[in-house]
Amino acid sequence: MKKILITGGAGFIGSNLSLALVKKGYKVTVLDNLSPQIHGENPEINSSLFKNISGKVNFINGDVTNSIDWKKSIENQDIIIYLAAETGTGQSMYEIEKYTEVNVLGTAKMLDILVNEKHQVKKVIIASSRAIYGEGKYFNENLGIVFPKSRKMEDMEKGDFEVKSETGEILHPIATDENAKLSPISVYAITKQVQEQMVMTVCTTVNIKPVSLRFQNVYGEGQSLKNPYTGILSIFSTQILNEKSINIFEDGTESRDFIHIDDAVEAIIKSIETDEANGEIFNIGTGISTSVLEVAETLKNLYQKDVEIHVSGQFRLGDIRHNFADISKAKKILKFEPKISFQDGIKRFSDWVIQQNISEINLEKSFDEMKSKGLLK
Repeated sequence: MKKILITGGAGFIGSNLSLALVKKGYKVTVLDNLSPQIHGENPEINSSLFKNISGKVNFINGDVTNSIDWKKSIENQDIIIYLAAETGTGQSMYEIEKYTEVNVLGTAKMLDILVNEKHQVKKVIIASSRAIYGEGKYFNENLGIVFPKSRKMEDMEKGDFEVKSETGEILHPIATDENAKLSPISVYAITKQVQEQMVMTVCTTVNIKPVSLRFQNVYGEGQSLKNPYTGILSIFSTQILNEKSINIFEDGTESRDFIHIDDAVEAIIKSIETDEANGEIFNIGTGISTSVLEVAETLKNLYQKDVEIHVSGQFRLGDIRHNFADISKAKKILKFEPKISFQDGIKRFSDWVIQQNISEINLEKSFDEMKSKGLLK
């Protein structure tokens, strides 16, 4: 199976994956609409992500919400890797139709073609998200394992950001495995859960092998520095290099599992080439949590800029407190082992960033949008 279609293949993960697959001898087709939010204006001229794959893949400038573009793209393909998505957690809470159309309807259009028309697709890999777990898996000495509900707004308004049980007991985060309860708390997360379930259910019924990869926070050289809605390493970097203060939400100790792009690409390739992956769902991360404050301080030191780090106590509805992955299943079945530590990865990322032309991003506009909808407190 050598012919692969990558939707969103001009994006950060997609472009790196495209180049890696071409290098391995695969014939790659990319379907991408070159969204200005990711690629900027005049993307075919100005987007480094697009220019990296231009001439190396069969590129189709199209949209996953368009059935004609899908039919053109699916023709003669053996495998589909579905990366195209709207991804901003906060933005999803007020652009609900857009997120549902792209993430859910786009998937439905693909599946309609795979079920009802002739094709040669044998495998579909869907990029899911750790967001579908919501707050994920926690532990309390008295209660044992707990899958908590969303934090209460009245607690967060008082500066109490910790995750608690329904009876008010403090809970401690532990690695979340694939069997954990799904409890999405943003529209983005809901659409990713639906997308994953659609692919895993429908493909199985028509003898197409599905694989779902629940990614943690993917970062690294080449990621968009233009998007003010997602990607805290990019957002912090542009603020620091423009000598602006960094606004950190909550108390700064909220944490994420950061996986370098090279490791993320390796996980996708292993899911392509490992038959035992068929029909399975995998967490893709490092299993290590890093606080947002640590990210900001590390970048500040690497860029050697004396900017203020302001822990504001603001918070976004739909954000989680902590999440890090239990990757034992991916280690066992995919033989996947992340190789790049966060310390090495963020150094590589910052070295790349300082070589770019850094323009200001309209971060305040994104904050104002959320405030006007009552989503940023």
